[in-house]
Amino acid sequence: MRRLLLASTFALAPVAVMAATLSVPVDHSIMVTLPAPAHNVFLGSPDVADVAMSDTRHVVVTGKKGGVTNLIVTDTRGHTIFDREVVVGINGGDHVALIAGGTLQSYACAPMCEQVGVGQAPVAQLPSAPQAMAAPAPAPSYSSAVSAAAHP
Repeated sequence: MRRLLLASTFALAPVAVMAATLSVPVDHSIMVTLPAPAHNVFLGSPDVADVAMSDTRHVVVTGKKGGVTNLIVTDTRGHTIFDREVVVGINGGDHVALIAGGTLQSYACAPMCEQVGVGQAPVAQLPSAPQAMAAPAPAPSYSSAVSAAAHP
C-alpha cells in the first residue's frame, strides 16, 4: 500500500521536462507548452533569445542571434518544470549562406532565392603556424672540386 501511495505521489507531482535541445531559428518564435503553471522564468543569455509568457502554461521563445543558452521554468513551489538548452541558428530548410573571400552572403529561398544579408564571414581559429626556420645552408658542390682535382 505504501509503495502504491508513493508511486502515485511521484506520478502526480510536476516533473521537469528534460529532453534534448530546443531549436529555434533566428528571427522566429516557437511556443512551448509547460506541464504545470509557471511562476518563474530564467533565461541564460537574453542576447541569444527572448522569452515571453503567453499564459501560465505557455512560453514563447524567440531566436535573436545564433548561439546557445538555456531556459529554466519553475512552479510556485520552486520546483523545476522545464529545463532545456536553447540552440538558436539559421533555419536550414530555406536558407543558403555563401562565403566568398571574407564576405558572407545570406539568401532566403522560397521559392526563388533572394539575397537577405551581407556580412563578414566567420574566421576559423587555426593553430598558430610554427616559426619560420632559416633555410639550410646550401650543400657544398662536389662536382667542381672533383673536376679540378681530376684535371691538374
